[in-house]
This record gives sequence, structure tokens and C-alpha cells, in this order.
Amino acid sequence: MEEIYESILNSYPYPIVFVDNDYIIKFMNKNAQYHYYEERGYENLIGKSLFDCHNNEKSIEKIKMGYESIKKTGKEVFVCVTTRNQRVYMQGVKDSQGKWIGFIERFELNLQI
Repeated sequence: MEEIYESILNSYPYPIVFVDNDYIIKFMNKNAQYHYYEERGYENLIGKSLFDCHNNEKSIEKIKMGYESIKKTGKEVFVCVTTRNQRVYMQGVKDSQGKWIGFIERFELNLQI
């Protein structure tokens, strides 16, 4: 089943990154790997802190506040629109018992002009 789930996430045409409750990057789909490794120049992010990439105080605070908001409301959080006209969201992830296990950072085409 794990291979099926990974294949499904890899079929999504934009980056998806899963980050656990400790802000450790646990999964990146193939488009996220391309975005962060090839385009942005990072290496080996799986198992590292999200704050190795987002390492300024403003970004750290925004991410932490965003995840706290998700845990309180259950609603996704809009992060920004990229220079490539992609909208970035943080979306919470719960396990089968309803416990928060982290969030995904997901990109999508910005259709609003």
C-alpha cells in the first residue's frame, strides 16, 4: 500500500511536502524534490528540520502560527503565491484515530488573477 500511496502523491503535478509535529520533513513527492533540490539547491531534506530551509524568524513564526491555527480550526492555511504563480497552502494531517501527526505544504496553480 505504501507504494500505491507514494505513486498517488507523485502523480500530483505540484510539490507536496509532509512535515511531522516536530517540524521534521518526512516525505516529498517527486515535484517537491525537483523544486527544492534542482531549482532551489537544497540537498537531502528528508529527516531534516523544516527550519533548515525556512531559517529566518519571520518564516519560523509564520509556520508555527499556521500549524497552531490548523490544529485549532482544522482548516488549511494559505501561505503565499510564488513567483511562478502557484498558491502554497499548509494542510493538517490526522492519523486514523484523529490525532494530528503533522501537515503538508502543497502547491497548486493560482487561477485567480
